[in-house]
Amino acid sequence: MLGFCVLAPLGDGMAKLLGPHVLLATLVFSRFAVQTAILAPWVARRKQSLLASPGTRRLIWGRTVLHITGMTMMFAGLRYLPLADALAIAFVMPFLLLLLGWFFMGEVVGPQRLIACAVGFAGTLLVIQPNFANVGLPALLPLGVAVTFALFMLVTRRLLPRIDPVRLQAVSGLQATILTGLAVLVFAPQQTWPEAGTLLLLIAMGLVGTLAHLAMTWSLAFAPASTLAPMQYLEIPFGTAIGWLMFRDLPNGLAAAGICITVAAGLYVIVRERNLSRNPGPRAPA
Repeated sequence: MLGFCVLAPLGDGMAKLLGPHVLLATLVFSRFAVQTAILAPWVARRKQSLLASPGTRRLIWGRTVLHITGMTMMFAGLRYLPLADALAIAFVMPFLLLLLGWFFMGEVVGPQRLIACAVGFAGTLLVIQPNFANVGLPALLPLGVAVTFALFMLVTRRLLPRIDPVRLQAVSGLQATILTGLAVLVFAPQQTWPEAGTLLLLIAMGLVGTLAHLAMTWSLAFAPASTLAPMQYLEIPFGTAIGWLMFRDLPNGLAAAGICITVAAGLYVIVRERNLSRNPGPRAPA
């Protein structure tokens, strides 16, 4: 999980670096094309199919569309926002997952966690406010990322009992490569072959992004989610450090306060859920 927390913002930093030089459709296509090039041979060696089975086909296609949408919004947002701010806004996702589970899956969520969600949203607004003043509506793109990836995670939860995680990433990567390749042909036909340095950075971005998601998959296989969840928030300080090293960007005072509030509220929700899972039995919702 620590590897994911370093590699994921590093991949986003590379995408931000490439933003002025590569069209958005090409950037997203490159990310999925490299993922497919890495995972397809791996799955083939394990004698697994790259075609979705009838029982999971619709869910995998839906997951793929959500993944493409979220990644496109994230890469677009990074063209306008500092890396740490974009990551912090997107970290409203755990609160959205909690609320979606409450509304649509009948999960019990008590007042303490609802208050933590409200505090987390307030922290996110503090991060959005100065960025919205500077760049306008693009400051809301990471919020769209959070909504999209919350739905993405719900679909993934339904799929994982039915399909191997690595195969799922390979199948979804192939689907995304096809869809984004068509998008490049339609929306970016004027895109020329990138220069050698840009091409190498595109490949590196795809490699780092793929390794990040594999690291998360492997960590979930060897450690309980309750142990790993708090570590995900390390992505924000690592993202801040990478943003400063690559772009000399740091959150301003208001955004930094919002980041701290969002992280604190998120950690509270995680700790509360862990305590409830350790002490099962009838109780008032928390």
